[in-house]
Amino acid sequence: MGLFRSPGKVYKPAAEVDLGPGSDEHYISPNVRAPRVAGLLVKFQAWVLETPVLGWIVLTVRKRDNLVYKLVSDAEIPEPPLFTATHTWRDIPEQNVRPTKPGLSPPERVQEAVGCLPARLPEPAAAAALADGPASGFRRWTVRDFHRAYSSGQTTPAMVARRFLAAVKECSDLEMGLFISCDAADVMRQAEDSTRRYQQGAPLSAMDGVLVAVKDELDCLPYPTTGKMMNSVREIK
Repeated sequence: MGLFRSPGKVYKPAAEVDLGPGSDEHYISPNVRAPRVAGLLVKFQAWVLETPVLGWIVLTVRKRDNLVYKLVSDAEIPEPPLFTATHTWRDIPEQNVRPTKPGLSPPERVQEAVGCLPARLPEPAAAAALADGPASGFRRWTVRDFHRAYSSGQTTPAMVARRFLAAVKECSDLEMGLFISCDAADVMRQAEDSTRRYQQGAPLSAMDGVLVAVKDELDCLPYPTTGKMMNSVREIK
């Protein structure tokens, strides 16, 4: 592995990993030491790394402390990579192409898109039969699934939002940082408004009440646009 390189992590083959309720397997949560640098500190660090000999030593220490090389780059995984999902999955064949009319409102454009979808998606078992494979029980919940559940009263946008916010808080407690920003009060306000519209039988569209993650490069109230350097080169209103 080299004089200054720590040995890589050796993982078990996936088939040998016990994920049952009595498993003694532990999730590896490394204490990665990667300091955040910005401004003049970045320039100074770049100068150090480009310095002969000294830069090589600093880079070697950084790689060792970072643990990414030990756990990922230099890791030994005694099995081939997984290029396709293990669960049964089949894409929905295209039904038709419907050009949208100019001047439609956002809810009307959503309805045009929904009209291109099949009336009902196959259940996991049916999808497995179509794909000649075993049923895995895995299913991606779609916008239509949420819309039907809201319309039937099986659940409400407010209930979904509460579960989502609880999951975000749990992940944040583990320092996973899945979201740059999440305004819980605003999410619940919108979810409660959506719940009332469904109760009144007047949702805005099939997207009403469906949670959507927005990339930080897009302007979206009440969050700041922080992608790249957009907030420093133009005013965000």
